[in-house]
Amino acid sequence: MSCHLAEGNILHDTLMYRVVYDFVCPVLPAWLSYLVAGLAIMIILVNMVLLGAAVFVWAERRLLGRFHNRIGPNRWGPFGLLQPIADLIKLLTKEDLTPANADRITFFAVPIVMVMPVILVLAVVPFAKDTALANLNVGVLYILAVTSLTSVAIFMAGWSSNNRYAMFGAIRGVAVLISYEVPVVLCLLGVVMVAGSMSLSGIVAAQTVPFLLVQPLALFVFLAGTSAELNRTPFDVAEAESELVAGFHIEYSGVKFALIQTAEIGGVLTACAVTATLFLGGWSGPAASYLGWLWFGIKVAIIAFIFVWVRATFPRLRIDQLMALAWKFLLPLSMINLLATTLEVYFLRSDQGVLSTNDLWIMSGINLVVAVTSIALFGILIRDKVRPSKPTIPAGAVAPAALGEVS
Repeated sequence: MSCHLAEGNILHDTLMYRVVYDFVCPVLPAWLSYLVAGLAIMIILVNMVLLGAAVFVWAERRLLGRFHNRIGPNRWGPFGLLQPIADLIKLLTKEDLTPANADRITFFAVPIVMVMPVILVLAVVPFAKDTALANLNVGVLYILAVTSLTSVAIFMAGWSSNNRYAMFGAIRGVAVLISYEVPVVLCLLGVVMVAGSMSLSGIVAAQTVPFLLVQPLALFVFLAGTSAELNRTPFDVAEAESELVAGFHIEYSGVKFALIQTAEIGGVLTACAVTATLFLGGWSGPAASYLGWLWFGIKVAIIAFIFVWVRATFPRLRIDQLMALAWKFLLPLSMINLLATTLEVYFLRSDQGVLSTNDLWIMSGINLVVAVTSIALFGILIRDKVRPSKPTIPAGAVAPAALGEVS
């Protein structure tokens, strides 16, 4: 029985698939070994998302408690570690309700469609050297295409619920996703040009200097745009409880609501993993051949902490401020970054089409100045435009303060 794997397959070229295949091949037929290895990889990936979401929920609630000078979850298990399990059991035992006038098929499909992008994106993220579940040569394009499913799922949730609050929340959510997708795509173009590849493994290998330094403006735009696409504070107007009760998922309960929350929390971890890969060098670090997974986990944890820090610090934006931030602030910044990167790559890249480490350091110095100047300039401009003007008092009218003094 031959256990040889064909070369050039996006799954066969990954270490995890080969390990599972080599383990089961001696006792199973070749065709069944392919099937078992693929199913094992999918089970690992799905459980990774579910367990990661549970751990992140616990860590976020504990950190928010510290930020707000309170304790946070501390009842179930040591340090409240079992609180996510208790919440999951509570949701699983709740009645699963469906509105009488809802589109039942679409309503039922929404949680599945929302979870799909999280799992599919993690399939191409390299956690260490040769450990991506699928090493695509168009990984960046794949991520942008898959994550667009979220806007479809949000609109499906609002429309199928037959609830005007859900529909208003869906409209807001889709508007935010479409608006912030433009600057995010433009900032990723700069990363692709510097790396000379759309493969995530190729981008990690190209970071002899971390793109955190080479593309600081792109990192800023990517983090802000991703936070808005994930409906994270201060960009969570699609789920503004004080205005829309719960937004697009107001009619969901039980298991469906649990899946939607899993997709949202898992989306944060996915965004952190993609950010660590594109800007922080992924698995690279000392003894990366053996400890690459450790460095990758540390970088993901740092970015996740930043997301929690932002949530605990900034208040929610109004919908007009949110849209202005996308079109009047982040879009110009992404275009400036793209223009500067294009010029730098054109003049610095060698005849072989490669940027050396010295070239990357030169770009780091230039782009750092460009980033600080652009953020300060456009920050002042947008702040002056959104600042409310003082009301004018007609001639002969008495000012409110004067009225108070008279009374």
